[in-house]
Amino acid sequence: MNAFTEIDRPYAVAESIGPLVRRVLARNPSPFTFTGTQTYLVGDRGEVAVIDPGPDEAEHLDALMAAIGADRVVAICCTHTHRDHSPAAAPLSALTGAPVVGCAPLVLSDDGPRADASFDADYAPDRVLADGETVTGKGWTLRAVATPGHTSNHLCFALEQDGTPTGALFTGDHVMGWSTSVVSPPDGDMSDYMASLARLYEREQDTVYYPAHGPAVDKPRQLVRGMIGHRRQRERQILRQIEAGHATIAAMVPQMYKGVDERLWPAAGRSVLAHLIDLEKRGLALRDGDAWTLVAAG
Repeated sequence: MNAFTEIDRPYAVAESIGPLVRRVLARNPSPFTFTGTQTYLVGDRGEVAVIDPGPDEAEHLDALMAAIGADRVVAICCTHTHRDHSPAAAPLSALTGAPVVGCAPLVLSDDGPRADASFDADYAPDRVLADGETVTGKGWTLRAVATPGHTSNHLCFALEQDGTPTGALFTGDHVMGWSTSVVSPPDGDMSDYMASLARLYEREQDTVYYPAHGPAVDKPRQLVRGMIGHRRQRERQILRQIEAGHATIAAMVPQMYKGVDERLWPAAGRSVLAHLIDLEKRGLALRDGDAWTLVAAG
């Protein structure tokens, strides 16, 4: 998919994109956020939830308040605490009186260049949702689906209408149609990420994904199957790189990501590291300082 085909989509405007669902796009485009962070408003009977309130920017908050209008905000829900997702939660809560619910707080120091926004140190939820727990308003329910991997605290939210699944799943950064998700250690974990992808693939009830960045995904299981295959292909590629004598991440990335914008290479290196840690856990690779070797079979 061309990462810039939707760059002209309007900012700071509430767009109806499906039953019970509106979207407001924040003006924070980047190579890692696509056109920006999409905040979703759920509900149409006077009670709404806000999913991923986004960056704490005046234009975006004003647009959210205009979209909310006279409705009561039941909850402000966050999929995870990267700074392009949750910082607007606190000011929006102050403006509306709504509680902040969803993922657990998480602040970590990374051990390398980040490929995405750093963690929101000020995120303070009123309620942390465990897997399967719900937030409910008039005619709708959001059910938490734990999907660790991109971050250890990542949640998706499944939308139900009057007690019946609608097929809509808000996927945050776990699954996006325009790009694969960055998995950046130490918090990002490839083993967890792959398990979370497998979990979503098993959810046959989901018919559309609404990610935090990029267009809606209308063939979600097909995309997830492809993502799992892509990650397995990357894994095999890394093993071949080690076998060919490219023992460090710095040596692997230029070989593996030829033709990719070099500004994205640090991000690629983080995902390569996540794969290598997963291979190490599974007894397929060994680390010696910055260098990696294969574990001999038998």
